Amino acid sequence: MATHHYRLETLWTGDRGTGTSGYRDYARDVVLRAEGKPELLGSADKPFRGDPSRWNPEELLLAALSQCHLLSYLHVAVVHGVVVTGYADTATATMEQQGIGGRFTEVVLHPVVTVADPDHVALATSLHAEASAACFIAASVAFPVLHEPVTRTA
Repeated sequence: MATHHYRLETLWTGDRGTGTSGYRDYARDVVLRAEGKPELLGSADKPFRGDPSRWNPEELLLAALSQCHLLSYLHVAVVHGVVVTGYADTATATMEQQGIGGRFTEVVLHPVVTVADPDHVALATSLHAEASAACFIAASVAFPVLHEPVTRTA
């Protein structure tokens, strides 16, 4: 069994001069850094007094699930001899707020996959289940990650 470790730095940049002296007195801005990568500007979601021009944690979780599924799907496609020539996803998530907390209740991935061989459309569609099982991020969350795939040929 292989063990992988990840490291990043999260730096709060939202001190407006008085720190967290009041709920409205600070910005929710952060900078995410990892060695050798461009900085990612983050904040809270707009309803939580965040900057809507920056990535929020909820979007980053959705992005991680979408990208993980894409990469897992491409891998299983190769294993099964399916040539994928295009892949796009419009992922959606639902989160329910409960007091100051909350939780995601589901994520739905809507991948549109283009395959080279028309005879592989059904197989390509079925590979989403295997890709989901291979996705480390989907295996780590406590809510359903659903798939509504469309497969087409070039």
